[in-house]
Amino acid sequence: MKANRMEAFSDGVLAIIITIMVLEFKLPEGHDWNSLVYLFPKVLSYIFSFVYVGIYWNNHHHLLHMVRTMNGRLMWLNLLLLFWLSLVPFTTAWMGESHFAPTPMALYGIILTLASMSYWLLQRSIINQHPRDSHFHTIGRGWKAKLSPILYLLTVLTAYISPWVSGFFIVLVAIIWFLPDRRIEEFLRER
Repeated sequence: MKANRMEAFSDGVLAIIITIMVLEFKLPEGHDWNSLVYLFPKVLSYIFSFVYVGIYWNNHHHLLHMVRTMNGRLMWLNLLLLFWLSLVPFTTAWMGESHFAPTPMALYGIILTLASMSYWLLQRSIINQHPRDSHFHTIGRGWKAKLSPILYLLTVLTAYISPWVSGFFIVLVAIIWFLPDRRIEEFLRER
């Protein structure tokens, strides 16, 4: 199987995830601007998750363009990543509905941690499939990959201290990953 089939499938799943998140919005009771204030926590949690799914989509797209050979292990690891990301709409809705209560925030952090671990496993598997290509071995070894799991764990641990502090770590990781790994882009240009 070509990697573009796995990428197309993943793109479809990620598009559905975003669609499910936006369908969680219910129309406000009133018909004025004040009626929208009630939706603020839901909109904020949606923005968090939309950005995260977008970051995963962007980096996943770049990563799969590096794949030269495909196998069942990569497909299963990709499905594992999609599994954790498919739980993002549930935790997003729960965070928004609960106005960022500690347990939904902690669960959101756990889901993001597991998604990042799954992405790392997928990335490592792709790198290991290309042992003779030195370009692959520089990918995933940067400071972002090392710092993110620590920040995700802080997201979980601080959820019960302050949802705002927990949210700060969620935003911080998103800022760190907003731009895709430039080494992947350089590698793709050289190919």
